[in-house]
Amino acid sequence: MQLKNDLLLRAARGEKVERTPVWLMRQAGRILPEYRAVRSNLSGFKELVETPERAAEVTIQPVDILGVDAAIIFSDILVIPEAMGLTYQMQEGKGPYFPKTIKSIKDVEKLKIVEPEEDLHYVLEALRITKKELSGRVPLIGFAGAPWTIFSYMIEGGGSKTFSKARKMLYNEPELSKILLDKITASTIAYLKAQIRAGADIIQVFDSWAGILGPDQYKEFSLDYISKICDAINDVPVTVFAKGAYNARKEISTLNCEVIGLDWNMGIAESKDIIGDTKTLQGNLDPCALYGSFSMIEKVTNEMLREFGPHRHIANLGHGVYPDTDPEKVKCFIEAVKNYQG
Repeated sequence: MQLKNDLLLRAARGEKVERTPVWLMRQAGRILPEYRAVRSNLSGFKELVETPERAAEVTIQPVDILGVDAAIIFSDILVIPEAMGLTYQMQEGKGPYFPKTIKSIKDVEKLKIVEPEEDLHYVLEALRITKKELSGRVPLIGFAGAPWTIFSYMIEGGGSKTFSKARKMLYNEPELSKILLDKITASTIAYLKAQIRAGADIIQVFDSWAGILGPDQYKEFSLDYISKICDAINDVPVTVFAKGAYNARKEISTLNCEVIGLDWNMGIAESKDIIGDTKTLQGNLDPCALYGSFSMIEKVTNEMLREFGPHRHIANLGHGVYPDTDPEKVKCFIEAVKNYQG
């Protein structure tokens, strides 16, 4: 199906665009009353993720309400460990929790390589429904967590400021760590390829906990596995978003991906110098800027767009939009991008 708005895909491929495309990480979610209305009829976050019709509905909401240039499928990065055999719970106000964690090689051996059509059919069905309902209006983004980030949760058992258990595993059990990372990587590649078959036009890999590893460990235990994913996905553009990976920007620039996401602490000019002009950059407005006045949001958005320049840029925040952000402020940011005359 021919896309009516393919700005995102053209920008990702480095082609000329009439204006900078814009979308937001976590745009489908708690900032929208319409999302909360759908969620109120379900038992919680996981039921929403696992109910394809509802997941498709909240995926499309930001396209209708906010006017973004892409939809991103409503799901969670932790569907992968669950499909591998490690069940998680989503605790209200606390985040994810794994009742059982990986402690030994025996635990790793019990895990399976994901068969997406069987184990993650609900995500693929949500993608198919969304693709049909969008009817070519905007591209559909599929995603997965980077292997290191998934590994962190599987070892730690939940969120953490330090992920010290996961990092301890890298030092004490490096070979076990690599066996687990290989299994996660194989599962993720199969999953992303299935997402593309189901309708995803572009893929994003989220390395949410990239910033807690030092440079050498990041290369050995994260970047090498992201590289395998990038090399395996060649049907659609790939975006790599490694939050906090300041020391790895040069190495990330060598990945076989089209787009590199920047968080709000990564200087634009410096990042452009480090990465060069062969990749499209995505980002990187501070999510807290959307708490500012409408005039302030317009000002900082225009400054960001001016520094990135008109080509090889996808406008976004430097992380997910915060849940208590006023949707009108989000609209202001999106309109500022669309109205920018650089």
